[in-house]
Amino acid sequence: MNALQTSHSMHHHKTLAASQGAIPVALVTVSDSRTEATDANKQYLEAALAAAGHQLVAYRLIKDEPDQVVAVLDELAGSEARIILFNGGTGISRRDTTIDVLSAKLEKHLVGFGELFRMLSYEQIGSAAMFSRATAGAYRGKVIISTPGSPAAVKLAWEKLIAPELQHLAWEVAR
Repeated sequence: MNALQTSHSMHHHKTLAASQGAIPVALVTVSDSRTEATDANKQYLEAALAAAGHQLVAYRLIKDEPDQVVAVLDELAGSEARIILFNGGTGISRRDTTIDVLSAKLEKHLVGFGELFRMLSYEQIGSAAMFSRATAGAYRGKVIISTPGSPAAVKLAWEKLIAPELQHLAWEVAR
Protein backbone atom coordinates (compact mmCIF):
# COMPACT_ATOMS: atom_id res chain seq x y z
CA MET A 1 0.00 0.00 0.00
CA ASN A 2 1.48 3.37 -0.96
CA ALA A 3 1.30 6.59 1.07
CA LEU A 4 -1.67 7.91 -0.92
CA GLN A 5 -3.67 4.72 -0.33
CA THR A 6 -2.75 4.76 3.37
CA SER A 7 -3.81 8.41 3.63
CA HIS A 8 -7.11 7.69 1.86
CA SER A 9 -7.75 4.65 4.07
CA MET A 10 -7.03 6.63 7.26
CA HIS A 11 -9.32 9.45 6.09
CA HIS A 12 -12.05 6.90 5.32
CA HIS A 13 -11.68 5.32 8.78
CA LYS A 14 -11.84 8.70 10.50
CA THR A 15 -14.94 9.63 8.49
CA LEU A 16 -16.64 6.40 9.53
CA ALA A 17 -15.52 6.93 13.13
CA ALA A 18 -16.94 10.47 13.21
CA SER A 19 -20.37 9.15 12.24
CA GLN A 20 -20.71 7.36 15.59
CA GLY A 21 -21.36 10.64 17.40
CA ALA A 22 -20.53 11.36 21.03
CA ILE A 23 -18.21 8.86 22.71
CA PRO A 24 -18.97 7.83 26.32
CA VAL A 25 -15.78 8.19 28.37
CA ALA A 26 -14.92 7.16 31.93
CA LEU A 27 -12.25 8.89 33.97
CA VAL A 28 -10.20 7.44 36.82
CA THR A 29 -7.88 9.62 38.88
CA VAL A 30 -5.36 7.59 40.86
CA SER A 31 -4.08 9.62 43.79
CA ASP A 32 -3.30 9.22 47.46
CA SER A 33 -3.80 12.94 48.11
CA ARG A 34 -6.45 14.43 45.79
CA THR A 35 -10.12 14.79 46.52
CA GLU A 36 -12.88 15.30 43.99
CA ALA A 37 -12.84 19.02 44.88
CA THR A 38 -9.08 19.29 44.21
CA ASP A 39 -8.97 17.05 41.14
CA ALA A 40 -7.95 19.58 38.47
CA ASN A 41 -7.65 16.78 35.91
CA LYS A 42 -11.31 15.84 36.30
CA GLN A 43 -12.33 19.46 35.91
CA TYR A 44 -10.17 19.92 32.83
CA LEU A 45 -11.14 16.65 31.12
CA GLU A 46 -14.84 17.01 31.87
CA ALA A 47 -14.82 20.43 30.17
CA ALA A 48 -12.61 19.23 27.30
CA LEU A 49 -14.83 16.21 26.64
CA ALA A 50 -17.97 18.37 26.62
CA ALA A 51 -16.34 20.93 24.31
CA ALA A 52 -15.45 18.10 21.92
CA GLY A 53 -19.03 16.80 21.99
CA HIS A 54 -18.29 13.69 24.07
CA GLN A 55 -19.73 12.57 27.38
CA LEU A 56 -18.14 11.81 30.74
CA VAL A 57 -20.27 8.88 31.91
CA ALA A 58 -18.30 7.79 34.98
CA TYR A 59 -15.70 9.23 37.32
CA ARG A 60 -13.76 7.45 40.03
CA LEU A 61 -11.09 8.71 42.41
CA ILE A 62 -9.06 5.85 43.85
CA LYS A 63 -5.87 5.27 45.81
CA ASP A 64 -2.86 3.78 44.04
CA GLU A 65 -3.57 0.28 45.33
CA PRO A 66 -3.46 -2.66 42.90
CA ASP A 67 -6.76 -4.11 44.11
CA GLN A 68 -8.52 -0.75 43.61
CA VAL A 69 -7.06 -0.35 40.11
CA VAL A 70 -8.21 -3.86 39.09
CA ALA A 71 -11.66 -3.35 40.63
CA VAL A 72 -12.30 -0.03 38.89
CA LEU A 73 -10.93 -1.32 35.57
CA ASP A 74 -13.24 -4.33 35.65
CA GLU A 75 -16.21 -2.22 36.80
CA LEU A 76 -15.77 0.37 34.06
CA ALA A 77 -14.98 -2.24 31.39
CA GLY A 78 -18.52 -3.48 32.04
CA SER A 79 -20.02 0.00 31.71
CA GLU A 80 -21.23 2.00 28.72
CA ALA A 81 -17.86 3.81 28.51
CA ARG A 82 -15.92 3.03 25.35
CA ILE A 83 -12.76 4.84 26.44
CA ILE A 84 -11.38 4.72 29.99
CA LEU A 85 -8.86 7.41 30.89
CA PHE A 86 -6.62 6.83 33.90
CA ASN A 87 -4.35 9.55 35.26
CA GLY A 88 -1.80 9.15 38.04
CA GLY A 89 0.21 6.27 39.45
CA THR A 90 2.61 6.15 36.50
CA GLY A 91 5.92 7.07 38.10
CA ILE A 92 8.70 4.84 39.38
CA SER A 93 8.22 5.17 43.13
CA ARG A 94 7.12 2.15 45.15
CA ARG A 95 3.60 3.59 45.42
CA ASP A 96 3.21 3.89 41.63
CA THR A 97 1.57 0.61 40.60
CA THR A 98 -1.17 1.66 38.20
CA ILE A 99 0.82 1.03 35.01
CA ASP A 100 1.98 -2.37 36.24
CA VAL A 101 -1.59 -3.45 36.99
CA LEU A 102 -3.03 -2.06 33.75
CA SER A 103 -0.23 -3.45 31.58
CA ALA A 104 -0.84 -6.93 32.98
CA LYS A 105 -4.57 -6.68 32.13
CA LEU A 106 -4.35 -5.15 28.63
CA GLU A 107 -5.19 -7.61 25.86
CA LYS A 108 -3.51 -5.45 23.21
CA HIS A 109 -0.91 -2.77 23.83
CA LEU A 110 -0.74 0.49 21.88
CA VAL A 111 2.96 1.08 22.50
CA GLY A 112 2.95 4.07 20.18
CA PHE A 113 0.90 6.05 22.68
CA GLY A 114 3.59 5.90 25.36
CA GLU A 115 6.34 6.50 22.82
CA LEU A 116 4.64 9.59 21.39
CA PHE A 117 3.69 10.87 24.83
CA ARG A 118 7.30 10.67 26.02
CA MET A 119 8.52 12.36 22.82
CA LEU A 120 6.08 15.24 23.28
CA SER A 121 6.82 15.39 27.00
CA TYR A 122 10.55 15.57 26.28
CA GLU A 123 9.90 18.72 24.27
CA GLN A 124 8.30 20.27 27.36
CA ILE A 125 10.29 18.94 30.31
CA GLY A 126 13.47 17.48 28.89
CA SER A 127 15.08 14.27 30.02
CA ALA A 128 12.71 13.80 32.98
CA ALA A 129 10.23 12.56 30.36
CA MET A 130 11.95 9.17 30.62
CA PHE A 131 10.24 8.71 34.00
CA SER A 132 6.83 8.63 32.33
CA ARG A 133 5.27 5.20 32.00
CA ALA A 134 2.23 6.40 30.04
CA THR A 135 0.53 3.55 28.22
CA ALA A 136 -2.58 2.57 26.28
CA GLY A 137 -4.26 -0.53 24.97
CA ALA A 138 -7.44 -2.53 24.67
CA TYR A 139 -9.24 -4.47 27.38
CA ARG A 140 -12.63 -6.17 27.02
CA GLY A 141 -13.55 -4.07 23.99
CA LYS A 142 -12.58 -0.75 25.60
CA VAL A 143 -9.65 1.54 24.98
CA ILE A 144 -7.63 2.11 28.15
CA ILE A 145 -5.30 5.11 28.32
CA SER A 146 -3.10 5.87 31.29
CA THR A 147 -1.16 9.12 31.71
CA PRO A 148 0.83 10.75 34.47
CA GLY A 149 -1.29 12.68 36.93
CA SER A 150 0.23 16.12 36.55
CA PRO A 151 -2.22 18.58 34.99
CA ALA A 152 0.37 19.50 32.33
CA ALA A 153 0.75 15.83 31.35
CA VAL A 154 -3.02 15.28 31.20
CA LYS A 155 -3.46 18.39 29.04
CA LEU A 156 -0.59 17.36 26.74
CA ALA A 157 -1.97 13.84 26.29
CA TRP A 158 -5.51 15.11 25.69
CA GLU A 159 -4.65 17.86 23.22
CA LYS A 160 -1.94 16.14 21.20
CA LEU A 161 -2.89 12.46 21.27
CA ILE A 162 -6.28 11.58 22.72
CA ALA A 163 -8.67 14.26 21.41
CA PRO A 164 -7.52 13.96 17.77
CA GLU A 165 -8.02 10.17 17.80
CA LEU A 166 -10.81 9.60 20.36
CA GLN A 167 -13.55 8.71 17.88
CA HIS A 168 -11.15 6.71 15.73
CA LEU A 169 -9.93 4.70 18.76
CA ALA A 170 -13.50 3.98 19.88
CA TRP A 171 -14.47 2.91 16.37
CA GLU A 172 -11.41 0.69 15.83
CA VAL A 173 -11.68 -1.19 19.10
CA ALA A 174 -15.36 -1.95 18.50
CA ARG A 175 -15.15 -3.20 14.92
